[in-house]
Amino acid sequence: MKLFDYFRSSAAYRVRIVLNLKGIAYTHAGINLLKGEDGDPEYHAVNPQGLVPSLQDGSHTLTQSLAICEYLDEIHPTPTLLPGTALERARIRALAQMVACDIHPVNNLRILKYLTSELGVTEEQKLTWYRHWVQEGFIALEALLSSSAETGQYCHGDTMTLADVCLVPQVYNARRFKLDLAPFPTIERIEQHCLKQNAFERAQPENQPDAI
Repeated sequence: MKLFDYFRSSAAYRVRIVLNLKGIAYTHAGINLLKGEDGDPEYHAVNPQGLVPSLQDGSHTLTQSLAICEYLDEIHPTPTLLPGTALERARIRALAQMVACDIHPVNNLRILKYLTSELGVTEEQKLTWYRHWVQEGFIALEALLSSSAETGQYCHGDTMTLADVCLVPQVYNARRFKLDLAPFPTIERIEQHCLKQNAFERAQPENQPDAI
């Protein structure tokens, strides 16, 4: 397998975690978003959206991080990212999508670049935008995690799931943008427990070959 990746991409970070959890070997192809390599025609031939990650598995190319993660879970079902009953799997997916579909998209690098380059937003205003939307999402996520008996050492019980795969990269970025995490003790506790696991530690941005 070949992963088209950028070390700070939250979406690519998710896929790296899953590849590590599953013990799947892959080669790395760096796409430097800051240098605009996502706009190169060569990469658009791989992924017309110009987004990372993309995963090539033989002659097939997969895009969209959650779709890639679930694909990897189906072809390498152990350890599973979606354990339990249909209701439990729905909870796991909901927690994952709160991050991947609600928090992350409005703070994606291309959105932040548009705010500053096209709309004239200042650096401080951009950071205020970022922190606002992460904080809004984390307030709801913390409430759901802290109030549920289904939350354990991880987002769902005591095994790693797709929800943790999405949570950890988002917390990493929240720290990078200096969001105060004190109001979110459950989120922070789960994140710290995940980072003790080799698969998560190896996937961290600073441990990637294209890390600056």
